[in-house]
Amino acid sequence: MLPIVLAAVSALVWGTADFSGGKASQRAEPLAVTVASQIFCLPALAVCLLAVPGTPGLADIAWGVGAGVAGFGGIVLLYRALASGAMAVVAPVTAVTAAVVPIVAGLLTDRTPGALALGGAGLAVLAIALVSLGPGGDRRAVTSRLIGISLLAGLLFGLFFSLLGQSTEEAGMWPLAAGRVSSIIVGLLLLARTRTSLRLPRAVVPWAIVAGTLDIVANALYLAAAVRGHLSIVAAIAALYPASTVLLALAIDRERLRLLQIMGLGLAATALVLTTT
Repeated sequence: MLPIVLAAVSALVWGTADFSGGKASQRAEPLAVTVASQIFCLPALAVCLLAVPGTPGLADIAWGVGAGVAGFGGIVLLYRALASGAMAVVAPVTAVTAAVVPIVAGLLTDRTPGALALGGAGLAVLAIALVSLGPGGDRRAVTSRLIGISLLAGLLFGLFFSLLGQSTEEAGMWPLAAGRVSSIIVGLLLLARTRTSLRLPRAVVPWAIVAGTLDIVANALYLAAAVRGHLSIVAAIAALYPASTVLLALAIDRERLRLLQIMGLGLAATALVLTTT
């Protein structure tokens, strides 16, 4: 029960972080926002390390580094795909792939969960696809290259879930620290290569701080859930984060929900009930 609760809360926090990051990226260079938000999260990361100390092995650090690099690569590719304007295709393809990868990894590396829990994970994947659907009026061309980028972004996000989930409970939050340091290094190298400034407009900084802080908190909650529960179930629930992003867009930006998105929210609730049964 506890791993499911932790994963569900991580999805809620992740969705809020994504909403904040999206707001920041509307007003500044997305790559700069991503790197800056990850730097801004370091105080919260220090608190996580103090709250959940551990003794990591080399394997734990390696899993964390791999997860950090994969997660950052997924963000970069997602932004590139979304820049095409075909959000109604990019978002669900990326989100569903990100959920399926750790489900498969969990089934291959861990014990098989119960039928109800596995059914809940399957419903969660369907809920993610429906909730992630954007406006239906987009008529921009969807190329095979765009689909490929979306799939690769989802694969990298799925690898993040899967690799971080391989850490041991004894490692505490150190795998998370290794992942964040590695992603910041990769981000700074990309900024240097593309000659992109890290400086953000003053109005964007609060959004970036909120995004980075909440993102690392969500990461910590997911790691705590993954080392205690079944990866296939925990990752599927954590991957429901688009639901909270959509609800925030509804409450703050007054965006209208499509019928399929409302159905997705209902399926997400059903998935939570099944996985906790």
